[in-house]
Amino acid sequence: MGLTYADIEVENLFTKRSLPIKALVDSGAVFLSVPEHIAVQLGFDTEEVVTREVVLANGHRQAVPMIGPMRVHFADRYCDLSALVLGDEPLLGAVPMEMMDLILNPATQSLSINPTSPYVPTALAK
Repeated sequence: MGLTYADIEVENLFTKRSLPIKALVDSGAVFLSVPEHIAVQLGFDTEEVVTREVVLANGHRQAVPMIGPMRVHFADRYCDLSALVLGDEPLLGAVPMEMMDLILNPATQSLSINPTSPYVPTALAK
């Protein structure tokens, strides 16, 4: 097994700027994270946004900018959310995958729409 990447599009809902990007898919991560250069290309000022304290994989705590609102597109699905400005590559975490009802298959290194809800994303609300 290796790393899974997905082609997504991210959009700043204020400026309507959008970018197609390749994101590392990580079901162990929570949020969408983008590097600072992508946040800037989308028109966000990372100095004038709220910050969020995160715990990194090595256990260290760090305050990072959180930008939004953003829209994330994958296939014919999308969700609106905020993103952390962090790291050197985009990372698609569990929250956006759940919001779009996507399935990660590590064996085939693929991300796909949940086949049990092919037309409309479904979520558990219990």
